[in-house]
Amino acid sequence: MEFFATAAAEATETALQRQLTIGSLAEHCASIDAVLRAEGENGEIWSLWGQFQVHREPIRGGVRFTLPRCPNALAWTITAGTDTPAPVVVHCTINRTEHDPDFIESIELFVDDWRTGLERLAAAAAAV
Repeated sequence: MEFFATAAAEATETALQRQLTIGSLAEHCASIDAVLRAEGENGEIWSLWGQFQVHREPIRGGVRFTLPRCPNALAWTITAGTDTPAPVVVHCTINRTEHDPDFIESIELFVDDWRTGLERLAAAAAAV
């Protein structure tokens, strides 16, 4: 299944890769309660689904985060323009075509929390 949101914010690939680290995940997404460990591109978080290992990968246009031990193979990307600012897109996937409605609702909340956090990040950057 796939879930999308477009933030009312623009960014570049470089800005996203600089700002979205494992250590900063809880600052940008309310569904991530705490970063328990952040060591480079790997770490551990406490989220609305519990405790998970997380991996970060810089990709063209932004960053991809994966939960490698998640039973649903949850992954999300935050992307925007490569060289010039463009709208920021949150794309989240799981490895199922169907799932429990409550779980689907929690993923929709997760994606919306990312959208909100990215808009807040853009507003703070504009205020500087």
